[in-house]
Amino acid sequence: MRKILVMVAVLFAALQTAQAGKKIVVDLSEQEAYAYEDGRMLFHGWISTGKPGRRTPTGRFRVLEKELRHVSSKYPEPHGGARMDYMLRLTNYGVAMHLGYVPNYPASHGCIRMENGFAQKMYNWASVGTPVIIRGYPPRHVDRPISRNAPRVARRGSSAHGSFVGNDPLKLLSSVPGKSASIKKPLKKKKLVRKKRKSNTGRQLTDNEKPATPLGMLKG
Repeated sequence: MRKILVMVAVLFAALQTAQAGKKIVVDLSEQEAYAYEDGRMLFHGWISTGKPGRRTPTGRFRVLEKELRHVSSKYPEPHGGARMDYMLRLTNYGVAMHLGYVPNYPASHGCIRMENGFAQKMYNWASVGTPVIIRGYPPRHVDRPISRNAPRVARRGSSAHGSFVGNDPLKLLSSVPGKSASIKKPLKKKKLVRKKRKSNTGRQLTDNEKPATPLGMLKG
């Protein structure tokens, strides 16, 4: 009996340890990611994962590296150059969570794109070593609004305070510190000012002011 109680106590302690601390859960089926701390869900946001042929891997990972302004060395192929700001690296073969355009279907090359607003929150909250669980199977599309100003429907008993909207691809770079000038405003066209000629109407021209004509030249 005593051994059974000791085993139960050990299992309970292990469960408490597993629930403690930070944890990121990526749900491929819902195309959403959740941030947990001490067993409580703090906030969540929309994501877009790997498209067919480039599926995001499932399993247990950890945040290996954080980089505020990251440029891909792989995409677009073959030389890279794609912006992947607010990057949380999960593997050594190119899978990461980062800021990106999030449509209502899986569209990435394997990474987990996070919507504007949610990516910044996740980057500031997560630490190197934070566990990441990726589960589920990606659908062809998810039923959710993609408009930047569309209302967010809270789910799983969460409040609106933990939800983020804002997925305008033209404003993604402007959300990165030091990149506010990357989207230039259109230049105003300068108005052409034309000088008005003074009219000599009503005044008789003298011989010196009269324009030279071939007939006048012959007379001279």
